[in-house]
Amino acid sequence: MESTTQSTQQTQTSAKPTQYPAQQWSAEQYAANGRFVANLAGEVLHMLAPKPCEEILDLGCGDGALTEQIAASGANVIGCDADTSMLQAAEKRGLRTVQADMRSLPFTSAFDAVFSNAAMHWVMEQQQVIDGVYRVLKPEGRFIAELGGLGNIAAIRVALNAVCKQFHINAEEEAASHYPSREEMQTMLERAGFRVERIELVPRPTLLKSGMEEWLRTFRRGLLNKLSTEQCDVAVRETVALLQPVLRDAEGIWWGDYVRLRFKAIRTE
Repeated sequence: MESTTQSTQQTQTSAKPTQYPAQQWSAEQYAANGRFVANLAGEVLHMLAPKPCEEILDLGCGDGALTEQIAASGANVIGCDADTSMLQAAEKRGLRTVQADMRSLPFTSAFDAVFSNAAMHWVMEQQQVIDGVYRVLKPEGRFIAELGGLGNIAAIRVALNAVCKQFHINAEEEAASHYPSREEMQTMLERAGFRVERIELVPRPTLLKSGMEEWLRTFRRGLLNKLSTEQCDVAVRETVALLQPVLRDAEGIWWGDYVRLRFKAIRTE
């Protein structure tokens, strides 16, 4: 079997994503308004517990903020993402990367662990992702992940969907995201052949330092880009107004109604 490094060199030149998620990213915008995603990943990083010389894949690595922390442990880590802007930001950190859709990973039995934070919910075909992760892990390899779970950003999604109806757009369909329950995720993992060692659904109200408008423009960029500039401004303004009574506190601080699903699963063969 060829080494992970050799495989990575090949995939950097030959592998292309088969299908991109509906979301569109700006690495610069994400760094300004979405850094809390990496900053709040302490628990899932603790679950990973990377060791020196381990081969680890960071699935949906984004701009590499967490990939860099994993690499600091001495592990041989590769950041994987479908978005060119994000990968360029990761490469500026000196990280090894591969561009690939998480539903069609270009590896086989190559990693001691696959790590993923706040990425899997951006695709609908999560069973396909999980089956692929099982394939790229070595026997007894571990899959450690956190993603949005059932009820994640429910108020934001309902408000945005209601507002976008005036533009004949279904915001939920355009977001193309899926936030599974604990039971659904466990079923998918076990169907793929994993042994689930830990799985939990955790409500986590999240401080949005940049406010709700910037959150919408960052995390629903793909949807908003389908609107004209005028329509986009209307959609953002009306969504913010709807959410103000429920997600902005007495001091004027915005909070996202986040719910996180995290798990540790082991490849059994």
